[in-house]
Amino acid sequence: MAQEQKNVVTLPARAVDKNSVTMTDNRTGQSYEFPILDGTEGPSLIDISKMYAKTGMFTYDPGFTSTGSCQSGITFIDGEKGILLHRGYPIEQLVAEASYLDVCYLLLHGELPAQIEKREFEKSITMHTMLHEQLTSFYRGFKRSAHPMAVMVGVVGALSAFYHEDTDIHDPLQRMIAAHRLIAKMPTIGAFAFKYSLGQPFMYPKNELSYAENLLRMMFAVPTEDYEINPIFARAVDRILILHADHEQNASTSTVRLAGSSGANPFACVASGIASLWGPAHGGANEAVLNMLGDIGDKRNIPKFIARAKDKNDNFRLMGFGHRVYKNFDPRAKVMKETCHEVLNELGIKDPVLPIALELERIALEDEYFIEKKLYPNVDFYSGIILRALGFPTQMFTVLFAIARTTGWVAHWKEMFTGDDSHRIGRPRQLYIGPKKRNFKRVENRKKSMPDWLKMWGGRNG
Repeated sequence: MAQEQKNVVTLPARAVDKNSVTMTDNRTGQSYEFPILDGTEGPSLIDISKMYAKTGMFTYDPGFTSTGSCQSGITFIDGEKGILLHRGYPIEQLVAEASYLDVCYLLLHGELPAQIEKREFEKSITMHTMLHEQLTSFYRGFKRSAHPMAVMVGVVGALSAFYHEDTDIHDPLQRMIAAHRLIAKMPTIGAFAFKYSLGQPFMYPKNELSYAENLLRMMFAVPTEDYEINPIFARAVDRILILHADHEQNASTSTVRLAGSSGANPFACVASGIASLWGPAHGGANEAVLNMLGDIGDKRNIPKFIARAKDKNDNFRLMGFGHRVYKNFDPRAKVMKETCHEVLNELGIKDPVLPIALELERIALEDEYFIEKKLYPNVDFYSGIILRALGFPTQMFTVLFAIARTTGWVAHWKEMFTGDDSHRIGRPRQLYIGPKKRNFKRVENRKKSMPDWLKMWGGRNG
């Protein structure tokens, strides 16, 4: 383990001037000055980009929770106040007034589209929704039981083999074409993955339908009968897409940016983002909420689970409460709650988990334990109930998340080349705690070090 040295480097509260701070190495008494950077919103940052050159030391920040990795003008979050802004617009206003494609344009271009821009952008997305016919045969290489996210990683990565003529990242036009293609094709790719898992024929997109309507049709229609799209359901899907369009420098967005910093093509970058999103700690939270509500089973069982959540010796966690960023009510959760009731009322469904969810929400807003720890319901708390009511299987929840977040990913990827001249290839540092330099030993002089389970695995075929 690394040996911690206390009081080695101090950062005084005083500043040398308004735009810098000093750090002092208590071992040598040497002081170093670092600039302070101020954004339009949020806390100031200490610019330590020259720290290694000045001091011969790195910073240590597991998970990068206190590190600003880039400049960005796309999304701002104030977790203490429960604020989420896209290009300055509150998420509540965008959900109430805009469509998902309006938000796509906003994230990509910085402003909401004028009427002619809106028409041209929607036309461009509509004209790119189909997949190359050879790409549809790519699905047959997967097992029917494959998780749709595994299929999406493969198919999205393969797009670069079909559109390699438009992967020059230094050409603004090619960057924009690639961005439009990804936004347009993602619902088709996700819906085809679902249809393939069922053994049903692919349903191709229709140009007269909206983005959300096309997604519903490609998911649930079959060639043998007409499919009527309920406008309430389409609006619910559109809202879900808006609420998941971007969320600043989260794990998957940071993954896309890191891949993009090497000069990788946009399809490969987004495929890497999908892989990161697939993790249960990131994109699988709404599925975990449903599983938890199913485990509780009845409102009468809630006190027992609440007691477990409060017991610090119990590993049980109430899923859908609290957020790594939001220390107040998740602004997206309010919209999800309203949408949840709209969908369930339209379907006439009395989902057995909804009373459990509402009682848990009541407790979280009234119980001192939850208030003190600021464990408010987040967006995942309701989105899983909505998606299940609409007919989406749980394994498709993260796919819907990936479809929505593609806009944010490509906006951040595009911004790296147009809005941040300081960006360069990502290269995080580390605190090395392995063996010091040692000499090579011949095999007959080495002691056994392989775990027994690894030796057993080595004897298997496949």
